[in-house]
Amino acid sequence: MQTKYIVFTSENSPEFIEAAMALREGRLVAFPTETVYGLGANALDSDAVRSIYTAKGRPSDNPLIVHIADLEMLKPLVTGIKPDALKLISAYWPGPLTIILKKTGIVPDVTTGGLDTVAVRMPDNFIALELIKRAGVPVAAPSANRSGKPSPTMAKHVLEDLNGRISYIIDGGPCKVGVESTVVDMTDEPAVILRPGGITPEMIERVIGRVELDKSILERKAVERPRAPGMKYRHYAPKAEVFVVSGNCDDVAGWLKNAISEDEKSGIKSVILAAGEHIQEYGLNNAVSYGSINNASEVASNIFRLFRECDRMGADKIYVEAIPKEGIGLAVMNRIEKAAGGKVIQAGK
Repeated sequence: MQTKYIVFTSENSPEFIEAAMALREGRLVAFPTETVYGLGANALDSDAVRSIYTAKGRPSDNPLIVHIADLEMLKPLVTGIKPDALKLISAYWPGPLTIILKKTGIVPDVTTGGLDTVAVRMPDNFIALELIKRAGVPVAAPSANRSGKPSPTMAKHVLEDLNGRISYIIDGGPCKVGVESTVVDMTDEPAVILRPGGITPEMIERVIGRVELDKSILERKAVERPRAPGMKYRHYAPKAEVFVVSGNCDDVAGWLKNAISEDEKSGIKSVILAAGEHIQEYGLNNAVSYGSINNASEVASNIFRLFRECDRMGADKIYVEAIPKEGIGLAVMNRIEKAAGGKVIQAGK
């Protein structure tokens, strides 16, 4: 298959309209959102959705998120929307919030991983919204990467992973958030966050009151049958082995220096991803800044890109300095810990 690469110029360009029609007809189109690039298929076309799993090498029990362009698209997909769900929709759509609701029979089981619920969101990205509007169908779209790899935040990442496996890639520039949407299950009470993202627990609680975090987030445990994307344990991972290092700056620096020394003796190429404020204190040549320790949003926008750059550098190991699990920092650490497969080191203990 030849993949057509389109640099977005206008929603009225012939190439963009061509990609939208291809999406409607059952072919795969990668497109930007505010979170990461998505790999889109007609959510109501079972064969088209199956081709997503094939292109990504993704397990078919992992549910997909259905993207819509307006609330009229939502009505045929779901049933029994509770008042709190409507409050969240009003507050945070379009935006990086996915809401799980009971599905109707129009949504194929292959789209939902066999569940009786469907995950839906309205992306906060002009290109994504225009593509969905022109296609005229809800769009199932996981991240546009090979399954398990770091999510793509630039079109060139999609090209690296899926060239020759999908019909179109629409280049709309880098994604502004950099980690996937928050997923909240609104089918029960209280609401449960299944995956943290750009809409934080505090933001949700301001709108609907109490919300719980799924125990897989709190305990860093895998789930056998995921209710939302990203709940299987090792995920978002580069080729290199990833370790999370947590503790105060001095303890982390001491632990890293020892680890790097041992790696060098063994001929292992290691890279450290750490806060810009701490790079000089570590005094290590192979330390790269992921942003400020005080700006989790900056870290979110950089982390997946840096994982991919470490792969291009030929790193064998990546050590990542932990950031506080506050605000979007909870989502950032969720992704990093999943990339590490739970390998978290408490320096100084």
